[in-house]
Amino acid sequence: MGKGGDTFISDSSAQLETGIKRKTAPSAAFTGKLAFAIAAAALGSSFQHGYNTGVLNNPQQVIESWIKGSMTNRTGKIPTQENVTFVFSLMTSVFCIGGMIGGATTGLVADKFGRKLGLLLNNILVILAVICEASSKALTSYELIILGRFLIGVNSGLNAGLAPMYLAEISPINLRGAVGTVYQLVITISILVAQVLGLKNILGTDDLWITLLAMTIVPAIFQLITLPFCPESPKFILSSKGNENQARKALSWFRGTMDVHEEMDVMKAESEALKLIPKTTVRELVTNSTLRIPLIISLTVMIAQQLSGINAVMFFSSTIFGMAGLTGDSPTYATLAMGGINVMMTVVSLFLVERAGRKTLLLVGFGGMAVDTLLLTIGMLFAHTGSTAGIFCVIFVLIFVVMFAIGPGSIPWFLVSELFNQSARPTATSLAVCINWTANFIVGLAFLPLKDSIGSYVFLIFFVLQVVFFVFIYKKVPETKNKTLEEITAMFRQQSYQ
Repeated sequence: MGKGGDTFISDSSAQLETGIKRKTAPSAAFTGKLAFAIAAAALGSSFQHGYNTGVLNNPQQVIESWIKGSMTNRTGKIPTQENVTFVFSLMTSVFCIGGMIGGATTGLVADKFGRKLGLLLNNILVILAVICEASSKALTSYELIILGRFLIGVNSGLNAGLAPMYLAEISPINLRGAVGTVYQLVITISILVAQVLGLKNILGTDDLWITLLAMTIVPAIFQLITLPFCPESPKFILSSKGNENQARKALSWFRGTMDVHEEMDVMKAESEALKLIPKTTVRELVTNSTLRIPLIISLTVMIAQQLSGINAVMFFSSTIFGMAGLTGDSPTYATLAMGGINVMMTVVSLFLVERAGRKTLLLVGFGGMAVDTLLLTIGMLFAHTGSTAGIFCVIFVLIFVVMFAIGPGSIPWFLVSELFNQSARPTATSLAVCINWTANFIVGLAFLPLKDSIGSYVFLIFFVLQVVFFVFIYKKVPETKNKTLEEITAMFRQQSYQ
């Protein structure tokens, strides 16, 4: 869009701001029905994301043994370990490829079907994925697992955009950050659940690993049973369908009261202003300075989350615990303890995010990770000298997880929904989620070769990135705590004129 388009959007934004100065979004209580909707949306969506991220870790050797047997039965020749590793790596990485595709289509699905119906229809992919994975062993086809992992990846990519969008739009302004953190909290819980169920004495056995993969159907069933009882996002109903009565009814359901006049007035002011703004395209997001600034912030924070090194630390944790003198199954259980700390600190961040603010927690998280990563690198260089250095490495790993969970783990998922209005939110979310999955894929692809090439020094790369992200957040990311969407828009409009 050209310069004239910029002026048009700026004028309508000014009208939007004027309307909001008259009506300020009121605070609201946390009701039982809101809690029910949050559970229905988050447990059925982000559980897929987390569970399928960690489900292949513990039973890796068992699955690789099955892949080797399947290849041998087909060809009559015993495959090389390189071939087996390649197939397993493809099983793992195709999940991220699916996530990129799912993330890229979030905007289309959110606009066409709505947030709630989009989440419900997305479970069709889970059912197809489970059919593929559950039948793979009987049919001796590892290709079916690869296909199933791809489908569940598309599902998770869509969930990563739709669920935070729905949660942000049904939340009162004073609880928006805390509710948004729930998405990451469920991810951390589901990763831990996958790790526990994947233990050798539970489902990580030769006979039961296929059941472990098929368990991903459980959260889908939960969502299909619970989410239909919840209304669609009131903001979507008002802005996209233009049904004020239905939007008021939905808002009353979430708030547990019929007294929602003030909040409805704010929503109507936003909706009326948005009618003056054409549907936001990717081109507009890039060319319009008022939209480009929050887009750059959203994409950078999503990239920062993945390039922070959290996945590398999680992957390398068993090696580090081994350096500390842990033997046998002890590194596995230490990794589970690390997952538990991740869950616990994400719960802490849920309460902190509305007190300390988004920007503060991001700065504390990335700043703490930078210092900790530098110390971890030094500790690993001296780990061979004795168990003391190894023990310090374990401590540094746990501190790293704490720093990540405080802010960088949860905030990026809902920050995108806070930075954009109803018109731009689906398109911006699509780009942000796609970028997040792409960065995730790159880290998974590049970390092992880098580790093999430069050893412990690989963490210095993450140290540099963390410092860069810290500086970016300090200079560019605004504080959105307790601010209406229109106040945030006004901030970006002011920045674009500077």
